[in-house]
Amino acid sequence: MTTLSAGGSVTLVIIPTYSELKNVPVVIRRLMELSEAPDVLFIDDASPDGTADVIREQQSLYPGRIHLVERSGKLGLGTAYVTGFRYALEKEYRYICEMDCDLSHSPEDIPRLVDFVRTGEADLAIGSRYCDGISIINWPLSRLILSYSANVYARMITGLPVFDTTAGFKCIRREVLESIDIEKIRSNGYAFQIELHFRAWKAGFRLGEVSIIFREREEGVSKMTKKIVREAIWRVWALKIRSLFGML
Repeated sequence: MTTLSAGGSVTLVIIPTYSELKNVPVVIRRLMELSEAPDVLFIDDASPDGTADVIREQQSLYPGRIHLVERSGKLGLGTAYVTGFRYALEKEYRYICEMDCDLSHSPEDIPRLVDFVRTGEADLAIGSRYCDGISIINWPLSRLILSYSANVYARMITGLPVFDTTAGFKCIRREVLESIDIEKIRSNGYAFQIELHFRAWKAGFRLGEVSIIFREREEGVSKMTKKIVREAIWRVWALKIRSLFGML
């Protein structure tokens, strides 16, 4: 029998934050208004704008539902999620979700992702921008081309059976994280998402995609950098080669 978290939910939504002061209250309110509201864990990388302070204020409004891990600096997306995964497994959550804090992902889509896993259609459900055409609003053409091309590139090299290999919006059955040894994940930018999907797939778990509408952020600034792009380019080859030699 699954042990319920302190907040009473079997679902945890992990949200990394860095300077998301204005978005945090909106994201929390919309998640808490869901009919089956999840617990929420923020991993904050020492945001200079006071994001962590706002999260603490929100904790008093929703006792036992909002959790916070504060880190010493900007340590990266991948390590933030690994920290969140450790927390989720320790607290015995059944369904673990990833979501951005910039409202590019709709909190109202969380139940669709959880249900896709809960009903057995997949072990890892991806909120996909590309499985039903292109479902992106307000991106400049240059970024859309970069993202779409990166996904085609990653899919061709790794063989992943999904269209949105870099998606950061998903629900994962806890058994997936227990099986793939999250401590071995080395990617730390958007390549982290590719590596997580690849390791889950190679471990025999079923990946599925749920079409979502992705919206460009309205507040704050994008965290995309050239370093993140370079990591994704070489990391897919490293994953493929290590897989061929049984070294994942």
